[in-house]
Amino acid sequence: MIELRDVSKIYQIGDERVHALDHANLHVYPKEFVSIIGPSGSGKSTLMNIIGCLDVADGGQYLLDGMPIEAYSENELANVRNRKIGFVFQSFNLIAKLSAEENVELPLIYQGVKRAERQQRVHEALERVGLSKRAKHLPTELSGGQQQRVAVARALVTKPSLILADEPTGNLDSKTSREIMQMFQELHEQGNTIVLITHDNDIARQAKRIVHILDGRLTEVSL
Repeated sequence: MIELRDVSKIYQIGDERVHALDHANLHVYPKEFVSIIGPSGSGKSTLMNIIGCLDVADGGQYLLDGMPIEAYSENELANVRNRKIGFVFQSFNLIAKLSAEENVELPLIYQGVKRAERQQRVHEALERVGLSKRAKHLPTELSGGQQQRVAVARALVTKPSLILADEPTGNLDSKTSREIMQMFQELHEQGNTIVLITHDNDIARQAKRIVHILDGRLTEVSL
């Protein structure tokens, strides 16, 4: 599903050239659960942005489902982000004035899905994360863990082939983190491909494969 071949990304900061990714290589196969772990400044965010088609590499090649990303137009990339990839972020990224169900519905509106189907899929997604009874609540009326569950439902509602989670437990207490990770385990068991980016060893070890990133280089970790 995901193949990075010698991918590099360089940022010019003043007079210094920083290699955020330095000839990075990575394979992620369908239905895998992979964690990518590294400290702050290791290149995790850059890697996530490239895998998620939010940014492009300066060198090397990124293939998603066998297709080189550089072959896509901007509109095609937007379509990939909306249909193939479900994003879950540390900060939830929910719209404050929209209810839980309206936040989950938003990607389907962008896709042009008809209202009746939208309502059905939103209900199913919220049911899947155990929040169907909180559908009408605003984000401010939900706990941090519940907000993250809404974010996961929003990622699932488009039925993406890949779930990309960036520090999904970073703003949560330990009990809620365990609950969210249990949910990711269940999603994986149901056949979802998951790439989870974290700085936390305990979180990383819950994946089936661990890849370490440091100074923009990737190395496989033996479990």
